[in-house]
Amino acid sequence: MAIAIKGTGPGIPSGIPGPVPLIAAFLSGAAALIYEIIWFQLLELVIGSSPVSLGIVLATFMGGTCLGSLLFPRLISARQHPFRVYAAIEIAIAITGLFVLLLLPLLSNVYLAWSGDGFTGLLLRGSIAAICLLPPTLLMGATLPALSRCFDAKESGVSLGSIYGSNLFGGVAGALLSGFYLLRNYDVTTATAAAAVLNVASAVLALALAARYRFTQEESKTDSATKTDVAVYAVIAISGFCALSAEAIWTRTLGLLLGGSVYTFAMILAVFLTGLGIGSALGSTWSKRVANPASALGWCQLFLSGAIAWTAYNLSQSLPYWPINPSISSDIWFTFQLDLDRSLWALLPPTILWGASFPLAMAALKSRGQENGRLMAAVYAANTAGAILGALTASLLLIRWVGSQRTQQFLVVLSSLAALTLLWSFKRSRLAFGVAAIIAAAVSVSVIPPLSRILVAHGRYAATWVNKGDILYAEEGLNASVAVSSFPNGALTFHVAGKIQASTAPRDMRLQRMLGHLTSLAARDPKSVLVIGCGAGITAGAVAIDPHVERVTLVEIEPLVPHAAATFFGRQNFSVLNDAHVQLRIDDGRHFLMTTREKFDGITADPLDPWVRGAANLYTREFFEAAREHLNPGGVVTVYIQLFETNMEAVKSAVATFFEVFPNGTMWGNTYEGKGHDMVLLGQAEPLKLDLDNIRSRIADPAYSTLLQSLREVEIESPVDLFATYAGRGSDLQEWLRDAKINRDRNLRMQYLAGLGLNLDDSAKIYAEILRYRRFPPDLFVGSEKELAELRDRIITN
Repeated sequence: MAIAIKGTGPGIPSGIPGPVPLIAAFLSGAAALIYEIIWFQLLELVIGSSPVSLGIVLATFMGGTCLGSLLFPRLISARQHPFRVYAAIEIAIAITGLFVLLLLPLLSNVYLAWSGDGFTGLLLRGSIAAICLLPPTLLMGATLPALSRCFDAKESGVSLGSIYGSNLFGGVAGALLSGFYLLRNYDVTTATAAAAVLNVASAVLALALAARYRFTQEESKTDSATKTDVAVYAVIAISGFCALSAEAIWTRTLGLLLGGSVYTFAMILAVFLTGLGIGSALGSTWSKRVANPASALGWCQLFLSGAIAWTAYNLSQSLPYWPINPSISSDIWFTFQLDLDRSLWALLPPTILWGASFPLAMAALKSRGQENGRLMAAVYAANTAGAILGALTASLLLIRWVGSQRTQQFLVVLSSLAALTLLWSFKRSRLAFGVAAIIAAAVSVSVIPPLSRILVAHGRYAATWVNKGDILYAEEGLNASVAVSSFPNGALTFHVAGKIQASTAPRDMRLQRMLGHLTSLAARDPKSVLVIGCGAGITAGAVAIDPHVERVTLVEIEPLVPHAAATFFGRQNFSVLNDAHVQLRIDDGRHFLMTTREKFDGITADPLDPWVRGAANLYTREFFEAAREHLNPGGVVTVYIQLFETNMEAVKSAVATFFEVFPNGTMWGNTYEGKGHDMVLLGQAEPLKLDLDNIRSRIADPAYSTLLQSLREVEIESPVDLFATYAGRGSDLQEWLRDAKINRDRNLRMQYLAGLGLNLDDSAKIYAEILRYRRFPPDLFVGSEKELAELRDRIITN
């Protein structure tokens, strides 16, 4: 049974009722992507940002849409008016979308109270994702099958392909709207409300059409499936597998090339969806003109072999060596234009072909006479099922096991086999098709290079570092790529996600040692210390060598990081990773802190750059509150604050958020060539007293000889030298922080603010501005008059 839409007014043709359903599909797609970006951000806060956790969320999200598309034609009768059904679904999505926003905090509390480690914790993470996401995603999966019933059954696949394409272009708008405007200027509540409004607008359009158009039912016979039909479903599933596997790889690689900010990922997603949308439009037109859509679908997969190789080659061996220095312009919007151009150049060829595959598959199966809703549901479900498997397999297994090069070569072979599956049915040309598929696969596989080592190390600045040092180590990890490089002067640098995160350069060594030593020396009785973020292990090593410290818990999300730190930085980190008192935990640092019942005498965090997606989770008010709650009496919290590659607003946001939780907190500066480079924030639950005499006597003890050596290696000879780095405290900075935006879990404002300062190096300016408000704090330090006078002079004159 199929539905034909009939106009009630004069001159309104039957069949396609104008562009309004396409507009409705556009609005629905925009809302869906806004929800997706919001939910990924919120669930990342609850269950951690590791690929295992996010893989479960992705599988739940896509699995819900897949299941929804399959259930819809079986649960909703074709006798129901399709526009009214579609409107009801859109309104239900708006309601459940708002419900998720209310439900998630409640589920978060349950999860944090009962979370366990290992497989039990993993099951609980998956359960939370399912509880939150299944209701709205089931409804989202039903939207396209519902809207497809609004088209005459005699129409070709072009109409159904147009719905799909319009929905994809809506997704582009949603990705850009949420990433570049809604979440940058507002919070997840406002963004969710905006998505709900789009759902309601789409429903209103559908109800307006329902009032204008009646529908009739036409009997149509559905032929039994043929071998070609089965092959089409298999090919569209393989197409989804390859598309999402490649997206997982290319998003990581482009994250290195362009910088892993939230803007970068919004841009990549928008470009990927743009290619799919263009391809869908072209495929719809193509399917109307070709005599055999199944053959066209086969050729599309064959061309994909070369298109995948095109993107792989450009991302690994071409774009990293384009003579581009991102720091030439301080205007981030100019950089975004450049990044958009490079993303389009690399991603459009394969994404257009993947986009064309969907309407071609619809057209190939349309001749069987199947009802539109069931046909759309079946093809969409097959494509989505393949996509789920591809996303999980690539991100959780293949990249880590065999690397991105081998994974992309596998996708090339798989696309060629998919092409051969369809083209082989043409008996007269089997030999020619077989030879073509083998040649295409062989040539494409041969041109896919390994991931550029200089890209792994230096990311967006790769072209500026060519021939400037030796890359000793470069590997793709489960969460991030890791590299170690050396320079002729003997300095070693440690790279994570295409950024130098630690080094043996004097200014970096000083900061890393300061972060560790301030934590243990400022705490009243530092027996147990939590270190979030391993890096080169230098901060953890500085903590571990304090004789008072009995246990160090080191939490790192990427397994390759501690391996590289132990291999190349053992001397600088005092072999901390082989220390019996150090317990290494592979976990998301925020997730560990939120779920552990242990309390600590010191907590220190050295996150990635705040503009890196996920890093801002360690700069929110809720994270700082959790750190404070996990402190023993007399305990302290220290946090690294970056002043370069950021801007004044982002630094103010971090400092103001910290001081809101730790009103007695202080700042300590790390200078380079007499100018500010970066800082350490130090907070405690109660007013802090730093006894200079006590600390001096402690480090004079022979047991502290290694710690004293560590300080002297970074030109800190005494407690006065260490505490002369004092840069201010919250009570002195109230005027400077008056307009600062507080970073919250529900807005993560800092990552958007910092992302606009990628090309800036205003560290000296920012630090000088802070020092304008610095005053000597007579209630902070205790000691002999001589030492206090010396310290006062040093702080005032610095």
